[in-house]
Amino acid sequence: MKNYISIAVACLAFAGLFTACSKSEETITGTGSLNIEFENGYKGNLLVLGAATLPTTNNEVLTVNEVKYIISNVVLTKEDGTVFTYPKADSYFIVDASNPESLLLNLSNVPAANYKSIQFGIGVDQAQYELGQSGIADFWAEAQAAGMTWSWASGFKFLAFEGTFTSPTVSNATSYMIHTGKFGTDYNYTTVNLDLPTNALVRTNITPQIHLSTDLSQIIDGTNKVNLSENNGMGMGAMIMGGPLLPLITANLSDMFEVEHVHNDAN
Repeated sequence: MKNYISIAVACLAFAGLFTACSKSEETITGTGSLNIEFENGYKGNLLVLGAATLPTTNNEVLTVNEVKYIISNVVLTKEDGTVFTYPKADSYFIVDASNPESLLLNLSNVPAANYKSIQFGIGVDQAQYELGQSGIADFWAEAQAAGMTWSWASGFKFLAFEGTFTSPTVSNATSYMIHTGKFGTDYNYTTVNLDLPTNALVRTNITPQIHLSTDLSQIIDGTNKVNLSENNGMGMGAMIMGGPLLPLITANLSDMFEVEHVHNDAN
């Protein structure tokens, strides 16, 4: 009798172990969606367009009236190290601080998987740019309507950052305009690589949302410090749209983003 009981207990234990293994070895198939949310801030505070910001390290106080930037070429890395590159033709977005709908990007037809990191570009990559206007016609029209293009010779504005500022040497509110993009031999496109604190679990019935915070102070007050007062001249305010400062500003942009958290809520 004791032998029968021992065998029964062993069978139950084996069945429990088998069930546990089956649950941990989830079969992940199909496709789903992934959302990327951008929350624009300035030195740890939520950005309020038209309101004065905290001073920069150069003791300049900015009012941000407009900020737009192009997000492109999204690449997701799975927990096993393999990558999914979002289709290039669909991988160009304009984030506009004045348009709440633009702050949430929806990626569809993403292979179901556990994703541990994300990469994206700021601007339009050179390979796509060199295809000319016809190679990216739909997005060109969208960017043009959003004021994110120059003439085609200069192409897209990758970032538009505008407003007014004051400083110890500039007492009256004075305009500034910072536009990045191709200038001469400097292409000024950069990529951002971010690890996720929690895997994004894309499933047919789960749409994860990656919440990114953006510290806009990094544009001129990051690793490279840009003094607007020193670029204020000829009654036109501080206009930085080319020259040696543009690559320095571009380098700052890669440190502008941080992952706040990942939501893995079922649809």
